Amino acid sequence: MRTAHRVETVRAAEAALKARLPEGALMQRAAAGLAAACAGLLPRVYGARVVLLVGSGDNGGDTLYAGARLARRGAGVTAVLLGERAHEGGLAALRAAGGRIADDPFEVLAFADLVLDGITGIGGQGGLRPDAVPVARAARGSDAVVVAVDLPSGVDADTGEVTGEALRADVTVTFGTYKPGLLVDPAREYAGALRLVDIGLGPYLPGVPETEALQHEDVARLLPVPGAESDKYRRGVLGVVAGSARYPGAAVLAVAGALRGGAGAVRYVGPAGDAVLARHPETLVHSGRPAKAGRVQAWVVGPGLGEGPGPVVAVAEVLASDVPVLVDADGLRGLDPAAVRARRPAPTLLTPHAGEAAALLGVSREDVEAGRLAAVRELAGRFGATVLLKGSTTLVCGPGGGPVRVNPTGTPWLATAGSGDVLSGLAGSLLAAGLPAVEAASAAAYVHGLAARRASGGVGGPGDARAAGAGAGPVTAGEVAESLRGAWRDVVS
Repeated sequence: MRTAHRVETVRAAEAALKARLPEGALMQRAAAGLAAACAGLLPRVYGARVVLLVGSGDNGGDTLYAGARLARRGAGVTAVLLGERAHEGGLAALRAAGGRIADDPFEVLAFADLVLDGITGIGGQGGLRPDAVPVARAARGSDAVVVAVDLPSGVDADTGEVTGEALRADVTVTFGTYKPGLLVDPAREYAGALRLVDIGLGPYLPGVPETEALQHEDVARLLPVPGAESDKYRRGVLGVVAGSARYPGAAVLAVAGALRGGAGAVRYVGPAGDAVLARHPETLVHSGRPAKAGRVQAWVVGPGLGEGPGPVVAVAEVLASDVPVLVDADGLRGLDPAAVRARRPAPTLLTPHAGEAAALLGVSREDVEAGRLAAVRELAGRFGATVLLKGSTTLVCGPGGGPVRVNPTGTPWLATAGSGDVLSGLAGSLLAAGLPAVEAASAAAYVHGLAARRASGGVGGPGDARAAGAGAGPVTAGEVAESLRGAWRDVVS
């Protein structure tokens, strides 16, 4: 599992570790790891043209010391000084190793093979300063590989917000622990591939991080596997209240997600029964009220219900049950926090996209997208529910606080009609199987994202956001549902 910590937590851990080390030893650890990572990105170090963009403070020091190590291996290293001052020890080390200071930053950037972005560190606030913007643009416009030192300059380390101009990296080499902004959009899109350098902070970091991202092995431990004594009730029966005369496909897709998510059986309630049976004849279809549909271990309500009093009544009836409930799409419209919090004996999972979250919070969609961590925490607290906030970075937050789960899988091609309905069915099936709401939501988002990559033909590991779209093409929600089985196998194999 990847874990990320806030700046103040990282600073405290660094201070505790520095107190036990010789002066400057921690910076040398970071510089050594950074130089090694950079060397691995070059066809060869000897003769490579490396440009350092150096700001004030320790981040600039890490960059200068790393540049000195590359210079001692034969690279031609030039520093562009952008801060009011440069780290004296790092600057002396670079000069002693044969590095030099640029007279014309644009000239050296035009021919660079690799650029280190050490303009601002994790304590930076807001976008790049005006004097750094032309240099950052020249670096990004060159043919060089851009490596961010700890995090891309101009992004917020704690929130992932980008409030001004920032320098987009191909690779980010971060120290000690991940920072939340490296995992959460919009900043995640600036980070490129992530590399973590262990500098010994582990014993000094708290056990509960700010954010965390599941990996294959974590999800494999969560996915339910039927045993010899399993029957459909032990595997979980999911009730699905979805679809309408106008949107029958939402019901079909939600049921598809549930069946391919391992549900022992699916009870469908709604007017799209014929469409559901035509695609999934194993479904148990009921035309009456949810309460009369029979035994279920969890409910999904909302996809494609449309407008009017019907959806409100359906949501209220399902929330009155004593089993876990997932509310999505039209079920979220006008949802009352008091109704969700009112003595529910079982968990509630809300799965809004940014627009639905904005409506629930009474803010603009742009506000939600710019501050996704704050939005998911506010929703979870306000409704007393687990919230899965869909989007370019899907986030999961429980009602009691704790780490926010950041989903590392997916592809931009997943932004297609009906994909959320598939996710609802998948997450609902895991709720019915007995997973806690945070775990069901996290595992469902992970497998759903992998299925989308499979369906689109994309490449890239779970943590490589930019590679996820490489070689990919458009997908439909139905294709994502069809790919769930393969994605499940990818995780557990």
